[in-house]
Amino acid sequence: MRKLGWALVFVVILVAAAVVVLPGYVERGQNHVDGKPLIPVSEQARKLHASLTIVDLHADTLLWKRSLLTRADRGHVDLPRLEQGNVALQVFSSVTKSPKGLNYDRNSADATDDITLLAIAQAQPVRTWDSLLQRSLFQARKLGRAVAGSDGSLIKITDKSGLDRLLVERLDETKRPVLKTPYATPVRGPVPVGAMLSIEGLHDLEGKSGNLDKLYAAGFRMAGLTHFFDNQLAGSMHGESKAGLTPFGRQIVRAMEAKGMIVDVAHCSHACVADILAMARRPVVSSHGGVKATCNNNRNLTDEEIRGVARTGGVIGIGYWDAAVCDISPHSIARAMRYVRDLVGISHVALGSDFDGSTTTRFDVAHLDQVTQALLDEGFTPDEIRAVMGGNALRVIRAGLVPMPALVPRAAR
Repeated sequence: MRKLGWALVFVVILVAAAVVVLPGYVERGQNHVDGKPLIPVSEQARKLHASLTIVDLHADTLLWKRSLLTRADRGHVDLPRLEQGNVALQVFSSVTKSPKGLNYDRNSADATDDITLLAIAQAQPVRTWDSLLQRSLFQARKLGRAVAGSDGSLIKITDKSGLDRLLVERLDETKRPVLKTPYATPVRGPVPVGAMLSIEGLHDLEGKSGNLDKLYAAGFRMAGLTHFFDNQLAGSMHGESKAGLTPFGRQIVRAMEAKGMIVDVAHCSHACVADILAMARRPVVSSHGGVKATCNNNRNLTDEEIRGVARTGGVIGIGYWDAAVCDISPHSIARAMRYVRDLVGISHVALGSDFDGSTTTRFDVAHLDQVTQALLDEGFTPDEIRAVMGGNALRVIRAGLVPMPALVPRAAR
């Protein structure tokens, strides 16, 4: 009996150690900075970068088991590094399913899901083990806990007024909340960083339109319809059918626009992108990716798709990893941005890093001045760089967060 007791203790210790060690081991194998030399950053670039209002449209940080509030020795994003990189607003995406054997060409929706294994290994609540919706809601609560524990350093953005308040507090110290301290002299909060929730594939609706209300209530304000496989809403660029929107997908796009949720075409099949652009009544984003003209693979947008996003008033977030820009040097990122600028204008270029998205990059978020320097090297003006690094994204997000007025039937007008 004593031997059995010791065996149980040993098993418990082994499981506990695995829960502590395994998540970090897994992430270290997925998110990398390649360690190659960074480009020299001039004093002009440093000063310009410090004056920017920076917005990144896509990071998958919430997928991994680590605190947003402490500087990690792995991955690409956490609050200290966001602050060092001078980021004003980071969009955090919820990833809920990833087929085993993931590739860019053809994935089955029925393949074994690696995120299920990750949820179990990370000791997430049991409800997340078999529910995609619960995985997104868990990640939203994870962000909420980080915001609550940040003493005003991290602010969750869910509406236009909150976004405007964030920008005011970043510029004017007197507008920041007063922190509770044992001292008589009031202490203002730090320069805040905004955090907004997005979704990488609306398979987390689990086929029920009512679940969009639950996701909205949890704070999600942007969503892509698909990820690496086809779902009930549309075909994926990397799925089997390559089909367009389903009737359910059209219903959800309309509901998102009405609520004030931004529609993201990243990972959609070409037919899906065309269908969304044809029906969009609000600016559309491609949150993270590249363009075929500078990196020709099926992950990236054609010229016609770039023009289509621009016609909606939307933006294209250029990523930093190999499938987006082929060569992950900062200059390759800037060249993709230059191509979009030259094709449809500066107003439609944005940042879409895909940090922490099982990607290898040249730098993490703390070193975003690499992009500022590369844009200067590519001949972008300071005003153009302000637009690319955040101004364009802010315009689209601010407009997209406002719910649309209900349509009045013609007979009632």
